[in-house]
Amino acid sequence: MPTKSPEAAAPLTLTRQLVQLIQRQIRDGVYAPGSRLPSIRDMARTHDCAKNTIVNAFDYLTALGVVEPRRGSGFFVCAAAPAIKEDDEATSLSRAMDVVWLMREQLKSDPEHLRLGDGFPPVDWLSEVRLDKFHQKVVRTGLGALFGYGSRFGYQPLRQHLVHRLANHGIEASASQIVLTHGANQALDIVIRNFVKPGDRVLVDEPGYYMLFGKLKLSGARIIGIPRLADGPDLEALERELKIGKPCLFFTQTLAHNPTGSDTSPHKAHKILQLADRYNAIIVENDTFADFKPNAAPRIATLDQLRRTIYVGSFSKSVSAALRVGFLACHRDLASDLADIKMLIHVSSSEYCERTLDVILSEGHYNRHAARLRDRLTQATENARRLLDQLGAELFCAPAQSMYVWAAMPGFPDSKTLAQALMRQNIVTAPGSIFHIDTEVQSRWSRYNVGLLGDPRFAAAMQGLLR
Repeated sequence: MPTKSPEAAAPLTLTRQLVQLIQRQIRDGVYAPGSRLPSIRDMARTHDCAKNTIVNAFDYLTALGVVEPRRGSGFFVCAAAPAIKEDDEATSLSRAMDVVWLMREQLKSDPEHLRLGDGFPPVDWLSEVRLDKFHQKVVRTGLGALFGYGSRFGYQPLRQHLVHRLANHGIEASASQIVLTHGANQALDIVIRNFVKPGDRVLVDEPGYYMLFGKLKLSGARIIGIPRLADGPDLEALERELKIGKPCLFFTQTLAHNPTGSDTSPHKAHKILQLADRYNAIIVENDTFADFKPNAAPRIATLDQLRRTIYVGSFSKSVSAALRVGFLACHRDLASDLADIKMLIHVSSSEYCERTLDVILSEGHYNRHAARLRDRLTQATENARRLLDQLGAELFCAPAQSMYVWAAMPGFPDSKTLAQALMRQNIVTAPGSIFHIDTEVQSRWSRYNVGLLGDPRFAAAMQGLLR
């Protein structure tokens, strides 16, 4: 079995070691182009590891274009495999591939599968926002402007709308403090590009948002996990890491945390801000489920008024992921710098999408739509808690409304084992290891989408497994 080699920024997982070993063997001619690799069973026996580890390694190699699967025949070295670098030249993209692969698995769409690990609300919750009926209204807002790039900050009337929406959360901001982005993920990407250099220490909630972890790995950051508790981040761990060395950023989700569904308590929100002031840290607060939570819910940006907080929002969950409209809000000088980075990387965000969202928000029924979303989520969360309790599951916390619940099923100390068992019944879950910095850690927790747990296939499958 290959030995693990330490790496300051991101220790190699067993799967990654196997990927690099097989790449080296291909490069050295052990496996010629077009040749068949040993079977999964033989590879697992040779390297003294689980077959699932070999499957993951082969999947990574397939994603990298090094090998190709052939149904019923196994895995073969590509006839024209891409050039493979030495291990010590492994790129940051290679180090991030574990997250890329997991992300691809999460985004698959197959109507035959019940995707309980999905990150979005059920489609029928959003279908009343008929995007098709807004096109003519968007065109009437300025046809000529739709053929240009638009402002580096984004469509000004929409930013003005956001000024009022932030005010509803108690956050005072001007339009010049808001930068529109291609979804919340672009906002996070822009922040990382501005602040993070290879080797920088960055603090994150753990478990946490795996796409954020992937972006940080890609940047070469040293990712430090702050344990997430039922009432928010572990304050002792946070202060300990702030004391050890200067981190440039702390990424956190105060409300409707992904994946645990937990909310940070008002007491902890105050303490986090005090620690940020004491140790000169910047907080990046991701609030992508803002429309699903009460306006008065405690947000760090409300306490801080954007002094040292960068507030990230999105409409992908409440309107449509297809529009890809998000934003960040921060102090004025930083907003200008981030808008410049956005311009250099992407030129601009989509003014057409931004105009569409502006029209939607201008319609009087959007607030009613958001209220219905909150009502639906509250009911779905209650139903999910009741079902999981009947199944004997342990809940990490009991939120009043959250798109996700974080639960551990009895008899399954490793949620990957549960995920594999449910997959055989076309039920796809999100095992807890996905949401850790090291994706090979064992976790008994899984993330469940409360809007989908009501499907009777899940209860039937679990009852069968728990007998």
